[in-house]
Amino acid sequence: MITMKKRLVRTVMVIAGVSFLCLYVNAQQPKPWDVPAEYKNMKNPVAKGEESNKAGLATYTKFCASCHGKTGLGDGVKARMLKDFPGDFSGDYFQNQTDGEHFYKTKFGRNEMPKFEGKLSDENIWNLVNFMRTFKK
Repeated sequence: MITMKKRLVRTVMVIAGVSFLCLYVNAQQPKPWDVPAEYKNMKNPVAKGEESNKAGLATYTKFCASCHGKTGLGDGVKARMLKDFPGDFSGDYFQNQTDGEHFYKTKFGRNEMPKFEGKLSDENIWNLVNFMRTFKK
């Protein structure tokens, strides 16, 4: 027979577990990021291919992997210090966005995502966008 006290403890533990799960799942969801139409519809002027991916890899390794992880899963060594999950580049949410959206987000940043305007040339950012496409599942 389950006593009232045991039933109460179980109920509290279940509620705590569900609450934790909800918070964890919510923390993994990217916050909406509005991108101006002029950037959203912007076409990538850099041809996709081995040369672009190689250049993008070098840039990604130097500037992005510490937060976004070696394979773009958002599990870099600095990721656990961030308030917001840095995103999973392999999934549909990321891969279904336009190259222009990724260009804008990288160039101008927001909150914990630094802006790379003035640090990286537009060509470097486009190469980075091309490389990040290789993370698709």
